Amino acid sequence: MLQFMMMASIVLLLCVFSSKFFYRFGVPSLLIFLILGMIFGSDGIVGIEFDNYSLAKDICSIGLVFIMFYGGFGTNWSSAKPVALPAVLMSTFGVFITAGLTGLFCHFVLHLSLLEGLLIGAIVASTDAASVFSILRSRKLNLKNGLAPLLEIESGSNDPFAYMLTLVIIIMMGASSTPIGFVILKQLFFAFAVGLSFALFSAFFLRKIVLEIEGLYPIFTTAVALLGFSLTEYLGGNGFLSVYILGLILGNSKIIHKRSLVHFFDGISWLMQIMLFFTLGLLSNPSHIPNVIIPGVLVALFLMLIARPVATFSILSWFKIPIKDQLLVSWVGLRGAASLVFAIYAMAANIPLEADLFHLIFFVALFSVAVQGTLMPIIANRLDLVITEKDNDTVLKTFNDYQDEMLNEILELKITEGHPWAGKSVMEADIPLSILVLMIKRNREYLMPKGYSMILPNDILLLSGDQVEEDLKNLKNIGKLQAIKID
Repeated sequence: MLQFMMMASIVLLLCVFSSKFFYRFGVPSLLIFLILGMIFGSDGIVGIEFDNYSLAKDICSIGLVFIMFYGGFGTNWSSAKPVALPAVLMSTFGVFITAGLTGLFCHFVLHLSLLEGLLIGAIVASTDAASVFSILRSRKLNLKNGLAPLLEIESGSNDPFAYMLTLVIIIMMGASSTPIGFVILKQLFFAFAVGLSFALFSAFFLRKIVLEIEGLYPIFTTAVALLGFSLTEYLGGNGFLSVYILGLILGNSKIIHKRSLVHFFDGISWLMQIMLFFTLGLLSNPSHIPNVIIPGVLVALFLMLIARPVATFSILSWFKIPIKDQLLVSWVGLRGAASLVFAIYAMAANIPLEADLFHLIFFVALFSVAVQGTLMPIIANRLDLVITEKDNDTVLKTFNDYQDEMLNEILELKITEGHPWAGKSVMEADIPLSILVLMIKRNREYLMPKGYSMILPNDILLLSGDQVEEDLKNLKNIGKLQAIKID
């Protein structure tokens, strides 16, 4: 046990320090953690023997649950709403188009059976949000025309649909008598039913119930996410879609301690990424990679240059999105963690396979991250789709954990009788998310506001934000704002 704890500590420290070094160069965490896993694996320096696909499946599923949940929880819906429809179409129909084209390519070019080709297509059909936004965050790149939130919604929500497609093909390869249409309906119905109901319950609980110990809020939310996934899977639904819906609704609801929850799950998500990617690297055998280089390069290039562009242009062209925007979306289709996890699902299913499926997908993911990830900032700049700092925008506004470095306005607002905020808590009042309530002045007292703090008539609120007056101008009967001079 002590040896395991020591080894785990060393791995975590290596991941932290290597990420600190490579992050500034835009190297995705996927690549760093995978390589460290390979170094510790059977063909690496440390030489840990690990080939248990069933155990790896369980470990990676837990990690992917938290990554999927935080993918939804951290998405800022107000930024993503204008591009939600094309993003969702990309994450559904785009996945099916990519999987179908890639499957046919594997069948006719690599001479695999049609079902095995389609299985490979399904596994690699989704894109990796962590890798994409690791690069955007590290380079502080924001993309014009709402491309950042479009990519965030698409890459965060396409994994569940690739997972569903993968399971369907595994069932077909296993010669199961279960009707495929019934499987798909169950996947979708229970995912939406459980995800939506759990999200509404959790939001109500976090708004109405005050826990004496603040640290219990993230524990409650963690339990809800795990229960939502496991219950959905038990009922035959799509657990990953369920937790993504749960996270998306809960993260965009008015709840107490949201900021601390975002920071908690950000840390948990990073820990899960380390565990997941390291396990995948540990499971791989680098000595097997040379055998899959040629088919791996062919599949990766087909995805980059044909399948992903065809899917992108066939969907986004309907929304009259400029060609250069579609070119960038086509390029930013990095394969990553989810593809590797779904490959493990296929390996653990004990279905007949001609190809070395896991190492083929492993190589495709590495190739995709190395080539597409490295060139992504260059291509975005060449296409003139990067917003400069002087444009006063940032890619971080796509996420719920975004905070401006400096708030430009601090103003007072007097709450009168009949004011729309009077008699409501700070959380329940229709206060724009861009405005921070710094303090409540009541009679001669100064109160530090919490989400459940009540706003009463004759209170004076100290508000702060980038453009408080601009953000409040569309609200009715809001009252008169008075600017405060800050020395």
